[in-house]
Amino acid sequence: MWTEEAGATAEAQESGIRNKSSSSSQIPVVGVVTEDDEAQDVFKPMDLNRVIKLLEETDKDGLEEKQLKFVKKLVQCYQNGLPLRDLAQIFKILNLCSGKIKNQPRFIESAYDIIKLCGLPFLKKKVSDEITYAEDTANSIALLGDLMKIPSSELRIQICKCIVDFYHAEPPKKHIPGYQQASSSYKIQMAEVGGLAKTMVQSMTLLENQLVEKLWVLKVLQHLSTSEVNCTIMMKAQAASGICTHLNDPDPSGQLLFRSSEILWNLLEKSSKEEVIQQLSNLECLLALKEVFKNLFMRGFSHYDRQLRNDILVITTIIAQNPEAPMIECGFTKDLILFATFNEVKSQNLLVKGLKLSNSYEDFELKKLLFNVIVILCKDLPTVQLLIDGKVILALFTYVKKPEKQKIIDWSAAQHEELQLHAIATLSSVAPLLIEEYMSCQGNARVLAFLEWCESEDPFFSHGNSFHGTGGRGNKFAQMRYSLRLLRAMVYLEDETVNKDLCEKGTIQQMIGIFKNIISKPNEKEEAIVLEIQSDILLILSGLCENHIQRKEIFGTEGVDIVLHVMKTDPRKLQSGLGYNVLLFSTLDSIWCCILGCYPSEDYFLEKEGIFLLLDLLALNQKKFCNLILGIMVEFCDNPKTAAHVNAWQGKKDQTAASLLIKLWRKEEKELGVKRDKNGKIIDTKKPLFTSFQEEQKIIPLPANCPSIAVMDVSENIRAKIYAILGKLDFENLPGLSAEDFVTLCIIHRYLDFKIQATHKQRELANKSWEDFLARTSNAKTLKKAKRLQEKAIEASRYHKRPQNAIFHQTHIKGLNTMVPSGGVVTVESTPARLVGGPLVDTDIALKKLPIRGGALQRVKAVKIVDAPKKSIPTSWLEKMNVDIHEVARKQR
Repeated sequence: MWTEEAGATAEAQESGIRNKSSSSSQIPVVGVVTEDDEAQDVFKPMDLNRVIKLLEETDKDGLEEKQLKFVKKLVQCYQNGLPLRDLAQIFKILNLCSGKIKNQPRFIESAYDIIKLCGLPFLKKKVSDEITYAEDTANSIALLGDLMKIPSSELRIQICKCIVDFYHAEPPKKHIPGYQQASSSYKIQMAEVGGLAKTMVQSMTLLENQLVEKLWVLKVLQHLSTSEVNCTIMMKAQAASGICTHLNDPDPSGQLLFRSSEILWNLLEKSSKEEVIQQLSNLECLLALKEVFKNLFMRGFSHYDRQLRNDILVITTIIAQNPEAPMIECGFTKDLILFATFNEVKSQNLLVKGLKLSNSYEDFELKKLLFNVIVILCKDLPTVQLLIDGKVILALFTYVKKPEKQKIIDWSAAQHEELQLHAIATLSSVAPLLIEEYMSCQGNARVLAFLEWCESEDPFFSHGNSFHGTGGRGNKFAQMRYSLRLLRAMVYLEDETVNKDLCEKGTIQQMIGIFKNIISKPNEKEEAIVLEIQSDILLILSGLCENHIQRKEIFGTEGVDIVLHVMKTDPRKLQSGLGYNVLLFSTLDSIWCCILGCYPSEDYFLEKEGIFLLLDLLALNQKKFCNLILGIMVEFCDNPKTAAHVNAWQGKKDQTAASLLIKLWRKEEKELGVKRDKNGKIIDTKKPLFTSFQEEQKIIPLPANCPSIAVMDVSENIRAKIYAILGKLDFENLPGLSAEDFVTLCIIHRYLDFKIQATHKQRELANKSWEDFLARTSNAKTLKKAKRLQEKAIEASRYHKRPQNAIFHQTHIKGLNTMVPSGGVVTVESTPARLVGGPLVDTDIALKKLPIRGGALQRVKAVKIVDAPKKSIPTSWLEKMNVDIHEVARKQR
């Protein structure tokens, strides 16, 4: 280790050797230089412990100069890098220097120089040094954040520069034999372990009016936020709200807004998104975002400004997903609606006066983002009135029309197509909330006219570049797809005004026509889109025809034909994943809503072997379809022509419909865990239909409007439907059954009896309860026994150790003659006439002040008249009325 005495001795020895060498004859000397010698030449030996001890001293004269001199030597010693093994001592020296700054300002320069060294490479002598000195390194780097408390602009900026250098590592200026540079990410990892991000976030509160230092800290946080670990630390330190509230701070350079938005992006992406949104969902943050967005929207003209504006809008959209965010209260919702519609609906608002969007990429993205934010905002119902005031429906409908020739359009053809699809998709979310505005804009007529153009042969080359344009390149499928989605959303509101208007405009015939046109021109290339279009058409028809016989008649045979066409689809396609499953569900739904209940359509469906097709689908044994198909079969069995079709059907290996239904029953019972022996006979006669699920199910209290578990059991499993179908076939003369089938058929036949059985059990329990009640009221011994049991139960429920200061309440009520607990309602009968003296004899009884006595009311001979009237009512008139006093009192009450 280096000391002053050792240094002086070394210099004297070196001088003597030189003199001796020069005086004697010169003899060549060959020296061997080792790596350690070279390392010592780079890192001059220095006793760091002595420097620490020196800095800790306080009472000597001239001590400050000596301390500064030693720190300066230390800085010179480590100009090529900091060895990991010396890092803890060096940072202890830095901490001691920073502690002296308040009373000895000259130590600012010393601390500055040492911090500057931290930007140099960290060096390791052994590979294991990174692990060995990890804790010391992490604690040392964490100290940099603590030093931000020192009120020195130069020092704070140097700390920030040092941390930024962590992310831009450079090789050592000079190769040091025996040492290697630590890995490039080592400093970054140690900054994460030490929690540097937290102290840097906290330092923001110290820099309210120091713009330069604030910008440097934001630059540091921008680098730190590239790590998920640091983002989590920053999020917990409330970095999101702290940064967002200062977005509007004055900054001529524009760096503050850019770096702040980048940090917010990183926090949303790399930490808990929900927590960050919660931090930003306050009035102060949203007001800041609102002002920033307005300024950029109205005054930002550069490419950079427009990009930043769009970034702010995306952050706002994410915050708007939180229903608790005060978007309406801060006025941001109203401004966003205005900005989204001012191009389509002229406004006199000063915010948009003279503004016009260009067809630049950034403005095009802005328009799509504004459509998107409307979809998010409309989920908050209080926004509806603002959407009405902003004429959003009218603005969006300006895109729902065929392209007009020879018209100057602000957007390119590809941009206009994408905005058109986006507008229709937005209408699907907004229009169901604004039915009156939708109807006042002739929404149904506009959509049907647009669909007519989609179906036409007009030449149109779509680009299909966007998300909404998927599958629509060179055709109008994308436009048709989103228009049908809009119609489906409106139909499923079940608003009679909307649906009636659609039917009057010929929607049912138009939908059937579109469907027939599609199946006449198969398109395998866009098969998935075509299947979705077909599914939506069937769902729209189902919504319009349900519970309306006249509309079912309009659906008619043409509608039945398209349903039968889908049912003839190759069953192997159901597993393709393209959407055939959804189409089949829509088809079955349309049978239920558009055919059942309309006898001509039912008969036509039967004539075209529709029941055969249903049974073919049932024979596929796909559980997701079975329940729905069986439900349709039950309804069809009300038609007397159905039974013959069911009995005539034959599946694979000559399987009959009855055999298929019985097989499905056994499969269902096996899945439900119903106990049967190997021959299918009942094992548990007391619970013949009980499932394993019901045995495991605990008693769960349900609200009155929820169906019970027993009801859900009947509705969800298929046994009740199979029983109903076989019941329509009379359970007799069923062809193609095996011996096992006949055993199962007997169980099915008694299904309803086994279900009433539970009712009998409840009735038995009620009868037993009544018998017990009668026994208690008619037999004193039974009553005493019941009372003893009741007292025993009460005693068992008590705490044996009574709490202090507890009040003891007697459970026995003296003079109680009732044998059952009293209810909440007491019926009081009128006092017998014999006790009150019959009809009113004394005509002045209503005017007398009766004395209070125990027992029933009695006639009083002597009473005092209070304010008696001059003329009394004749006694004979009251006697003729024959009114009981209690009746009068009851009426008065």
